[in-house]
Amino acid sequence: MTSLLTFHENPPLSLYIHLPWCVKKCPYCDFNSHEFSPTGFEEDDYIEALIRDLDSELPRIWGRTVNTVFIGGGTPSLFSPDALDKLFSAIRARLNIHPAIEITLEANPGTAEAGKFRGFREVGINRLSLGVQSFNDEHLKALGRIHDADQAHHAIELAKEAGFENFNIDVMFGLPGQTINDALSDLEKAVAHSPTHLSWYQLTIEPNTVFNSKPPTLPNDDDIWSMQEQGQSFLEEKGFKQYEISAYAKDKHPALHNINYWQFGDYLGIGAGAHGKITNVAQRKIERFTRHKIPKRYIDLAGTDEVITETRVLTQDELPLEFLMNAFRLTDGLPAHLFSDRTGLPLKNAEKELLLAEERGLIEWQLNELKPSTKGIRYLNELLEIFVK
Repeated sequence: MTSLLTFHENPPLSLYIHLPWCVKKCPYCDFNSHEFSPTGFEEDDYIEALIRDLDSELPRIWGRTVNTVFIGGGTPSLFSPDALDKLFSAIRARLNIHPAIEITLEANPGTAEAGKFRGFREVGINRLSLGVQSFNDEHLKALGRIHDADQAHHAIELAKEAGFENFNIDVMFGLPGQTINDALSDLEKAVAHSPTHLSWYQLTIEPNTVFNSKPPTLPNDDDIWSMQEQGQSFLEEKGFKQYEISAYAKDKHPALHNINYWQFGDYLGIGAGAHGKITNVAQRKIERFTRHKIPKRYIDLAGTDEVITETRVLTQDELPLEFLMNAFRLTDGLPAHLFSDRTGLPLKNAEKELLLAEERGLIEWQLNELKPSTKGIRYLNELLEIFVK
């Protein structure tokens, strides 16, 4: 069957690298992560596997420029700077790298070391994302985190001393036993470190987690809503602009890698359990790819077709929802032409649903802009249900 999609050019391209080990699996975490043990941590073998994996993917992205790199996990900061240096030497030798590329590494305060942070900076990593979650020891314990509040503060200062001027702090709210004042206190302590970016999001109970099988007692809905409203007001007063449902940036430092996701750009994903989305302009299709989750199996299969466990071509009916479930997370919306640019479909394919969403007050649709309303941001699931086919 001939594809009806029409693309004029490739979307921006990012690279995601998954490093799957962590010291301890948190009870709320549903990411592909595996507890670290010195005997089972195959750093060199895994780096070699990533390079083989990248080599096998080059035909899909040949000639395209990579604008951002994000190294997630797991706890990527468990890896040594030497290992990441080897990986990035291979990346630079194989890919066209944007001269102003953003390279982000996730780091756990419990694995923070001054020498490591300096090493990461020397490798070329220019942005850190620090998984603090809370500055309250009792709440950190309830979340199963391996660090305490003092270690969190210390890790942030080590990052700054190592030369990281652009860094994010992850903070959660709606935690077991948390009050509204507790949540605001966490934000105040985070802001005091002068980050360029804050990811501030509500704890949710995900399937296949310890919290799902043994649910903790969370604050009531009214208190959680007050945490969110008062926290947003506080961050606005401190100069942090909310540009996405759970992302706040200062001084024009949004997470460029995440913006590419939300604008339905392409991303190549390598590593155990990594996902990718690639537009094939010549064949007029968009594909999603998923890799083996188990690190040992991934290492064995990297570089072969068998490392990919699922390949899925997005259908014409799926594309409007696929695009808008990302785009409507952006508080300022986006140019309407991006719908056609990124899906290959004319905007009229979603016109009926967009008009219904506008009628319900969930979006603001001007000639050249699509934007979720304040109501649409609050009731995002209701908004997206309109586009489910």
